[in-house]
Formats: sequence, C-alpha cells, structure tokens
Amino acid sequence: MGKKILTFFITLFVIISIAITIFAIKYQGAIEYIVNNNDSVSKKIYYAKDFGFEDIKSSIDYDNDGIDDYTDILNGAKIEAENKPEYKDAYYQGGYPPETEGVCSDVIWRALKNAGYSLKEMVDQDIKNNLDAYPRVNGKPDPNIDFRRVKNLIVFFERNHISLTIDLNKIEDWQPGDIVVFQSGGKDHIGIISDKRNEKGIPYLIHNGGQENREEDGLEFYNEYVWPITKHFRLKDIGEGSKND
Repeated sequence: MGKKILTFFITLFVIISIAITIFAIKYQGAIEYIVNNNDSVSKKIYYAKDFGFEDIKSSIDYDNDGIDDYTDILNGAKIEAENKPEYKDAYYQGGYPPETEGVCSDVIWRALKNAGYSLKEMVDQDIKNNLDAYPRVNGKPDPNIDFRRVKNLIVFFERNHISLTIDLNKIEDWQPGDIVVFQSGGKDHIGIISDKRNEKGIPYLIHNGGQENREEDGLEFYNEYVWPITKHFRLKDIGEGSKND
C-alpha cells in the first residue's frame, strides 16, 4: 500500500513538473512581460534615435500652438495616461464622460483634442454623410456614443486617414501619435503609440484597459497573448471645419 501511495505522488509530481515546463515554454513571453513591467524593475527606455532614425513630425500644426499634430496627439495621450481616469464603460448624455472616467476609446478623442481636433464632430459628420459605411450604427446614429465605439473609429480612420503596417518588426513604421487597434473574439481595443521604445525598438503603448501603468511596454505582449493587432493608422491633414472650440 505504501509503495502505491509513493508511486502515485511521484507520478503526480512528474506530471505537474511537465505541465509547468510546457506552460513556461509556451508563455515565456508573457512571464517576461509580467516580470519586466513590475514597478520594482528598472527598465532602460529607448527612443527612435537609438535605432538610427528620427520620429516623424507632422507638417500640420492645426491648433497653431507651435507643436506639430503628431507630437500634440502624443502629448495628449501622455496627459491621459498620467491622469489615469477610472475605467468605466457608460453612456453619457452629450457624449463626453467626466475627466475622471473613461475607456480605451476616450484616450483617442482626448489625445486628438490636444491637437485641436474634435473627433466627435468629425465622426458624427462622417456617419451622417455615409451612414451605410458604418454597420455598427445600424442605421440609427447616436452622437452620444458613436465616436466612442472602436468599430466606428475603425471605419472613420480607414475612410479618412492613413492605414499602415501591423508588422511590429518594421519599427520605423511605428511612430509616436499613431493609432493602433486590437481585435479578438468580438472584442475591440484601441490605443496610441508612444515615443518610448523597448530594447527591440518596439514602441510603448498608451491605452486604458484599467491597468495601473497606462504607458507601457505592452504592444508586443498584447498582440501575441491578448488581442492581435488588426489596424494601424496615422492622422493626415484633415482641413478646416474640425477644430475643437
């Protein structure tokens, strides 16, 4: 009887050890991400110049503040990351949540607002003029929420702005202020590309998923383990009529 119990526990130990090994190999990247992004770990931050190229600057300074649009968008996203609004998915009359609340899509309109753009007005107008192009609206526009839905933002940016690579190995094509979309299992997520980069040259992600660190080295991790990247956009000259008053 004693030998059977001993054999059972030895077998159980071997099975658990094998399972742990397989898990560690399969999710090595996830484990490294969790360890390296712990607040107690000091990570070296890199920038485009460390890899032999410069950040792209927009030729447009839409709000005439002496700062180009891409940098303004980046700075707006960083302000949002520092403010750390509570992750709260709700419907608001007038469309805008209070500054202390928000979801992933609120990072986008707040970042663009810092460059002088009203994403809400632009999206609402594009939906009004091209209703059939927005299946998520289902023929019933709602200005209180349409500009905060990722599926609508995908259509808007595809129709009006620049679509770029989703290959993270092409590090020069990922620039500060770019917009990135993740999709998986019917769920959508959206964020802004940072000017910070990791040792591979892959940029940090500025986003709100309810996590503590809103500007993090997570682009590769989320793409591989949570939501695959499906879209990558960059603003182009929008023209007059969209300023945030």
